[in-house]
Amino acid sequence: MARFWFEWTLATRLLLEGRAQTLLIITGIGVGVAVIVFLTALIGGLQKQIIDRTLGTQAHIRISAPDEVARPLRVDGETAVLSRVDQRAQRLRSVDQWQRIETALAGFPEVTAISPLVSGPALARRGAASRAVVLMGIDPERYVRIVPVPDNVQEGRWRIVGNDVAIGRELAKDLGAQLGDRIRLDTGDGRSDVFTIVALFELGVRDLDGRFVYLAMKPAQSLLDLPGGATSIDLRVREIFEAEDVAQRIAARLGIQAESWMTLNSNILGALAAQSMSTNLIKVFVGLSAAFGIASVLAVSVVQRGREIGILRAMGTRRGQVLRVFLLQGALVGLIGAAFGCLIGAGLLGLWELMGLARSGRGAFSLVVTPALFVGASAMATVVGMLAAMAPARRAARLDPVEAMRGG
Repeated sequence: MARFWFEWTLATRLLLEGRAQTLLIITGIGVGVAVIVFLTALIGGLQKQIIDRTLGTQAHIRISAPDEVARPLRVDGETAVLSRVDQRAQRLRSVDQWQRIETALAGFPEVTAISPLVSGPALARRGAASRAVVLMGIDPERYVRIVPVPDNVQEGRWRIVGNDVAIGRELAKDLGAQLGDRIRLDTGDGRSDVFTIVALFELGVRDLDGRFVYLAMKPAQSLLDLPGGATSIDLRVREIFEAEDVAQRIAARLGIQAESWMTLNSNILGALAAQSMSTNLIKVFVGLSAAFGIASVLAVSVVQRGREIGILRAMGTRRGQVLRVFLLQGALVGLIGAAFGCLIGAGLLGLWELMGLARSGRGAFSLVVTPALFVGASAMATVVGMLAAMAPARRAARLDPVEAMRGG
């Protein structure tokens, strides 16, 4: 204990004697840590918003009927078969035995919610106005566990029964419709019906707000000529980033077509990966800058205090103690700089919130701030400080007492 106290006292005294250099390097580390804290919270908030927006309009996994594929004739003896096979036009079809598949899906522990869906194209009419829409025939109580549409309802209330429908605000604007108005949905071949608008939603995606029409399953099945059918089964899983693995296991075990949100939004995942890589690169360069700064300050300290180090060695101070003194200096500088940087970072985060930037408009987002963010930044700065001090510490420990005092 006394030995550690000696090393601690000597390390702090050396830092205080060169307070100008110490203050500069602490300031530099603090600025770097503040940048890391703020940037990490900013990118984390942006990525969370992107994922929430993406999964706020679609399922984690979607089970659908496989595409109809035109197959060539078999070669029989010397009979030639044309090499070109035209792609078949896809028709609206129900998932084969979807009730049995739904029961099987309930056996997967990763799946937390299941909802059948009847989806297909239609034409929405009101007076002289008409727009192409997508019918979303759902079981309202089950579907909201997959996609939280009620959270985005701006007018009316989420009550999809009978011939009630919920439409997007953009579609209502295009049709000149308001809450309580009636619209006609026409799917062709003489199948059409009149529905009452009971809710207006805003999902935050202009295209979806102008096309989606939510209605009950039975009316949708009747309009799309799929009695008792479901064009897809939507799933929600416990861990969103494990959706692809779960989808592959479902497809392999049940022999069906299962696509995860990660497959359907591969471009978004690529953008998120690029953002994370950019953040990590910034952290690395900030860490390297801090490390070079600490190393240079301690290297100069070794040169300036060569005589004092020689005297200490002549008085019986062991090399290990000298080594630990400089390692302690690096750790202290890193830790104090990290604490300073965390304060600056917290101030910047608070300023962001006070200015209302995180809440002004649909394009804004909230920062992701957790205690682990500050703990991680502090730990990184402390470790970098110790690693940066390693070379000067080893040089100080190797000094020959006689040569050091003679050189001083």
